[in-house]
Amino acid sequence: MPRSHIEIAIGVDPAAFDIIAGALTAEGFDGFWEDGNVLRAYIRQESWDEPRLDALRALVAGLAARMALPPPSLSIHVIPEENWNRRWEESIRPLRVTDRIVIAPTWHPCTAGPGDIVITIDPKMSFGTGYHETTRLMIAMTERHAAPGLRVLDAGTGTGVIAIAALMLGAQSATGFDTDEWAYANAQENARLNRVADRFTVLLGDLAVAPAGPFDIVAANIQKDVIEVMLPGLVARLAPGGTLLLSGLLSSDDAAMRGAMARAGLVVTEATAEAEWIAYAARRA
Repeated sequence: MPRSHIEIAIGVDPAAFDIIAGALTAEGFDGFWEDGNVLRAYIRQESWDEPRLDALRALVAGLAARMALPPPSLSIHVIPEENWNRRWEESIRPLRVTDRIVIAPTWHPCTAGPGDIVITIDPKMSFGTGYHETTRLMIAMTERHAAPGLRVLDAGTGTGVIAIAALMLGAQSATGFDTDEWAYANAQENARLNRVADRFTVLLGDLAVAPAGPFDIVAANIQKDVIEVMLPGLVARLAPGGTLLLSGLLSSDDAAMRGAMARAGLVVTEATAEAEWIAYAARRA
């Protein structure tokens, strides 16, 4: 059956967009659109109930107050599935993520330059379009760490973009998993669009469905509370000398995440940030 989304339109200074989007991701929102001075946040209608609106108002107002910004305005709309897809198509265009890597949807022409790697991603309501800072941070780190012959695990694969990037950079194989049925189907579709479906296995479920590995790269671009729960299982799937790539994390999570990684027997080898977001590369101590 078609699924509708709830759109929360938040009128606020754009300086607060990143921190509000991070907080709402933790609350189950699965899409964002920066529309001038309005941040449009989306959550599936079946995951929403009206009592959450007051709590959401308080959360957003509190975040704005911490940044000494005026109180935001909020409005709520129901967006039918077909209108949701059209909004995505209107807002997503080819985007250069690194010096070499460009992410482009099928509905916009993209002219590749010499040496460019163009990853075709049609999002279909899955996170991972390149427009969010954490996706860009993770792809940049994947570019630095991927190499021919490596095996990759992508936790919470979304559109599959991180796994697909690794494969297009020479990785031998990739496995991705996601609990969302739409993401599961979308990652498979994007694998076909990029001609890597023969090397990319997509699984529906949580970490329990992931093979034991070992994997040379394990990537998770999710959110702090989920990563903390998954961390021992992700580390257990790392090959000797393998690299764990993590994001979906706010810079304010830095101390907590470094503590969690140390307890899991990891040493941080790289940390990069963009706006309010941070990403790590780590290895076993």
